[in-house]
Amino acid sequence: MQSDSSVGHAVVIGGSVAGLLAARALSSSYTHVTVLERDTFPAQTVSRRGVPQGRQVHALLTRGAVGLDGLFPGFIDAMTAAGVPSGDAQADFTWFLDGHRMAAAASGLRGFGVSRPRIEEMIRDRVRALPNVSLVDGTQVDGLVRVGDRVVGVRVRGRSGAEDTVPAELVVDAAGRGSRAQPWLREFGYPVPEQTAVRTNVVYVTRHYQQEPGLLDGRLGATVVPFPGQPRAAVVVRQEADRFAVLLAGLLGEEPPTDDAGMIEFASALAGQDAAEVLRSATPVDEPVKMRYPESTLNHFDKLDRHLGGFLVVGDALCSFNPIYGQGMTVAVMEAELLQFLLAEHGRQDLAPRFFAAAATLLAEPWSLATGGDLRFPEVEGERGPQDEEVNGYLDQFRASAAIDPVLGTAFLKVANMMAPVTSLLSPELMERTQRPRAQ
Repeated sequence: MQSDSSVGHAVVIGGSVAGLLAARALSSSYTHVTVLERDTFPAQTVSRRGVPQGRQVHALLTRGAVGLDGLFPGFIDAMTAAGVPSGDAQADFTWFLDGHRMAAAASGLRGFGVSRPRIEEMIRDRVRALPNVSLVDGTQVDGLVRVGDRVVGVRVRGRSGAEDTVPAELVVDAAGRGSRAQPWLREFGYPVPEQTAVRTNVVYVTRHYQQEPGLLDGRLGATVVPFPGQPRAAVVVRQEADRFAVLLAGLLGEEPPTDDAGMIEFASALAGQDAAEVLRSATPVDEPVKMRYPESTLNHFDKLDRHLGGFLVVGDALCSFNPIYGQGMTVAVMEAELLQFLLAEHGRQDLAPRFFAAAATLLAEPWSLATGGDLRFPEVEGERGPQDEEVNGYLDQFRASAAIDPVLGTAFLKVANMMAPVTSLLSPELMERTQRPRAQ
């Protein structure tokens, strides 16, 4: 029998972006929501130990910004008020696709130079202000409590080491790549999902610098996208607090160094010299931080024939992407929107199978976008369809043509910002523009 104290109570495991957004979604349908975080929430705008990627460059795509503004009205204006730089994703940002510089134009897509600690803090402050949400840090979730075919709570340990049980009608695992969802399911005799993985062995390094007059010529930033034959990438972007963030990344054995001379040499080999110029000219304000990301993973919870009632998985615990494409926070926003919609439209009945089926549909597009970029590299293992060679040939031509036709660049950025599907690049109009002769 489910404890009365669990009725109308939802627990979220993990207080990072995906967990906080899940709590926002649940707050509309549950009497109370508790977010349990094993780390300590910082009092200042700093990276925290529980988010090791927090010091790396992050991207808030246009779709993510629009979604955040829907979940927290006024969020975009609040970013501007907090000193977060923004601009047009095409006119104010330089892109190099396959070594070709994209033609500049006004795209109508707004980009934001916001650091991970700042945006997480802004989201956390707004979730904490919700009257029926509690954020509890310093608390480790050790397991689920089950009665019959449903979860009825979680087992926790606080800072003192004392164990306790928190009753809940719903438990949402947003613990990221440290999720223990699959061992917990096995423990109860439930099936675990199959996983699709695309391994690229990404290694990336980020360092922050003081902004210097003249660098980037007033632009918001620049990105060099990796491509077959050049498995290196670079991003430089203006952020709040008058800083530049510089990211260098390598795939498939390419590893950026962390010493000054090595970073400059690595960046200087790339098309465009924005990152290299910042590295040469600006004053660093911290030490470089290196991270490794072996593979993108998609867990197929939607294909399970039996679900543990009252238990959901979101964020990186459900699907994690190659960080070079900057999709993670935006997908977390979209998952929160989905969860809120399913609860509002159809209630709590059979929520797990409904959520996982709908999430699979939601994730198909960003997964295709990210893995499509990875599978361009012949060294990357993964399934390739019979038409992939033809489509990739067209997209190679598309990227080259975007250097002279800004309409193609805008179309590409709409897809990259998740404001249009990948299939939109195959429209008759864009195919015709792609095939126009280019000046030699």
